[in-house]
Amino acid sequence: MTVIELPDKQAAALKAKAAAEGLSLEAWLQKLAEQERPAGHPHRHIADVIFKNMQDVPPEIMATMPEDGASQHDHYIYGWPKKEA
Repeated sequence: MTVIELPDKQAAALKAKAAAEGLSLEAWLQKLAEQERPAGHPHRHIADVIFKNMQDVPPEIMATMPEDGASQHDHYIYGWPKKEA
């Protein structure tokens, strides 16, 4: 058996959800664990998700994206000085 510790507020919220379905917390968690993932939502690699989402970005917006965005993300997100190459 695995014991998972939760703050009292979270544990109470889970117990309330279980009770709303007329189940004990243990039975409700078991029911959730046994549910299969919907066929319409298969697991995909994050790179595939990003690639698919980026296909919708217009070419004129893509042209304005920095080429060093990954290596210099702190500069573009937080305004920190660029790292030396």
